[in-house]
Amino acid sequence: MSEAPIIDCLQYTNWSEKIFREMQAGGVHGVHVTIAYHETFREMVLNLEQWNRWFEQYPDLIFLGKNGNDIRRAQAENRTAIFFGFQNPSPIEDDLGLIEICHTLGVRFMQLTYNNQSLLATGCYEEVDTGVTRFGRQVIAEMNRVGLVVDMSHSGDLSTLQAIEISERPIAITHANPSDWHPALRNKSDEVIKALTQSGGMMGFSLYPHHLKGKSACSLNDFCQMIAHAADRYGVEHFGIGSDLCQDQPDEIVTWMRNGRWSKKLDYGEGSAAAAGFPPELGWFDNNGHFSNISHGLGDVGFSSDEVSAIMGGNWLRFYEQSFEPEVK
Repeated sequence: MSEAPIIDCLQYTNWSEKIFREMQAGGVHGVHVTIAYHETFREMVLNLEQWNRWFEQYPDLIFLGKNGNDIRRAQAENRTAIFFGFQNPSPIEDDLGLIEICHTLGVRFMQLTYNNQSLLATGCYEEVDTGVTRFGRQVIAEMNRVGLVVDMSHSGDLSTLQAIEISERPIAITHANPSDWHPALRNKSDEVIKALTQSGGMMGFSLYPHHLKGKSACSLNDFCQMIAHAADRYGVEHFGIGSDLCQDQPDEIVTWMRNGRWSKKLDYGEGSAAAAGFPPELGWFDNNGHFSNISHGLGDVGFSSDEVSAIMGGNWLRFYEQSFEPEVK
C-alpha cells in the first residue's frame, strides 16, 4: 500500500449528499456508521433499506464495505466504504441465530451494551456491573465465529474486562478516551486499556465534546497530546480514530440515543444537563473535511509520518483485515 487510508471507526451523522461529498473531499476511505441504537431487527432492516437507497443514489461517493480489501478499493476509486455497526445488541433480540444473519447483511460491529444493562452485559451508567451474562458468553462466541467485532465502547469496566478475556478474537472500543485524561463515565480506565491493547485489541479516540477535557473548548494540541501519552503507555499500533461525529443531528435525536423506549425522563448519563442536547462541535473538527487537522496536530506533538498514518487509518485497516471474516477452524 503506497499510502495509508483515513478510517473513522464511529460516526452517527445525519447522512446526506453534502456529508458524502465532504467525505470524498476529505479523503476519508472508511467510516463505521451506526445503524441501530435501540431498534428491533425489523427496524434495523429499514435502516439498511435507507442505506441501500443512498448506495444507489451516490455510487460515485459511497459503497458498502465488508472487509479490509474494500478500504483499498475505496482508496483506488476515491470513494468511501461504509461499514455498519450496532451501538446496542437490540437488533439480535434474544435470538443467537440473528448474529450470523446480521453479519450476512453487512454488519461488522456490535456493542454488547449501550449505557444500560442488556441481555449480554452491563453498561457504563449502571451503578453495579455484574459482568458478561450467560447469553453474552454465547453471543461473543458466535460473533467470533462469523466475524462480527465485539465493541465495548459503552460498557462497564468489569463487563469489558470479561469480554476481552472471553473473546477468542481481539475486541474493539471504537470510540472513547482514557479516563485519567478526562473522567467521563464512558471513558476507559488504565486497567481496561491495558487489557485491551495487550490482547491485540483496538481503541478509537473520540472527538465527542463530552468525552474531552474542556469539552467543546478542547484544543487540537490537548487532544493530540492525549493520544501521544496513550501511545507511549500502550503502543501506537493499538489506536485509531473513532470520532463519534454527530454532524447535522437535531437535538431530539439525543432523546432517542439516551432513552430509546425504556425511559420517559431524559437519561443525562454524563451527569449534567448539558448532555440534554448536542454540545457545540470543535472548531477544528466538525465535519469529514477536517481529518487533515488531526494529522497535522499529531505531527506537531512528535509523531513520525508512519505513526500518523497508522493512527489515521493504517491500524484500523489491519484490524479490519483480521476481524471481519468468519473463523477458519
